[in-house]
Amino acid sequence: MTSVKEFRVEEAATADELGTGAFVFTDDYSVFDWGKMPDSIPNKGASLCAMGAANFEALEAEGIPTHYRGVVANSGEVVPLDETAAPPREMAIDLTRVPDLPHEGREYDYTAFHEEAGENYLIPLEIVFRNTVPVGSSLRSRADPADFGLDFEAWPDEPIDLPEPVVEFSTKYEESDRYLTRDNADYIAGEADVDDLEEVAREVNDIVTEKAAEAGLKHEDGKIECLYFDGEIRVADVVGTFDENRFSYEGQQLSKEVVRQYHKRTQPEWVDAVEAAKARAKDEDIADWRELCAVDPEPLDDHVVDAVRDMYTAGTNAYLDRELFSAPPLSEAVETVRNL
Repeated sequence: MTSVKEFRVEEAATADELGTGAFVFTDDYSVFDWGKMPDSIPNKGASLCAMGAANFEALEAEGIPTHYRGVVANSGEVVPLDETAAPPREMAIDLTRVPDLPHEGREYDYTAFHEEAGENYLIPLEIVFRNTVPVGSSLRSRADPADFGLDFEAWPDEPIDLPEPVVEFSTKYEESDRYLTRDNADYIAGEADVDDLEEVAREVNDIVTEKAAEAGLKHEDGKIECLYFDGEIRVADVVGTFDENRFSYEGQQLSKEVVRQYHKRTQPEWVDAVEAAKARAKDEDIADWRELCAVDPEPLDDHVVDAVRDMYTAGTNAYLDRELFSAPPLSEAVETVRNL
């Protein structure tokens, strides 16, 4: 289903009922929409599973519906996160339906998608919320600081706090994600109302921001995905992890952005080739830009893999306020990635 987690179906969803299944988190990673990279990061999958579970349980405690059912313990039993002694790698979830999204080139037929979807489907949107504009944020290329009431002529080379959180909508199932106008997002959402999606995103943002602050982290931005079932929006996929969201600690990124920026510095030929392939695909109306990319990424050096592993595990320990992983103190892990 994704490049970093596997998907197990136990009972398939129908037009009228949710199914059951699980996410199985791997140690794979992806940057720049490449998909599975040529190496992996130990304990990354368990980190994402634990953080995601903690956040889903926090959302449920606040009355926000989700597809989460618990984590899978070594015994195979589905339990709350605090009942596991070892870092979990499987998350039990309710399943909805994901209809095919027909397309010719880069023209996608959402009418056909929703004709099949009915009232039980994964909404084909990502709802993005931003509290800051970090270095590397795509917002910098799509808007000016003045658009948000900021007194800068150009974006400074440092993270900038926004006066109020900003919510945006982007596509989920297209080969190259694109940001949408509100009207386009409302159309693509189908039966789900775009105003309701924004409200849920803002509630999720508030909860993750508060949990991060308790751990000494700053929550900069993130996204959610949602399903629609029987007239109700439920938060789906995984929420508030170091892959879905950007966090920082004492000014240092603590998220997958560390790996993105490292590749920009050390493998610029590959990063440039990716951007060129995406641009060519857009110009030539080709859906899969990867077939146009002439350069492949190289594996990370061992010391980089170790540093990123410690970033994920130490960050998760701090976020959970629990020594779930054997990891250095967060300050030590952050200083290591700061010096990469």
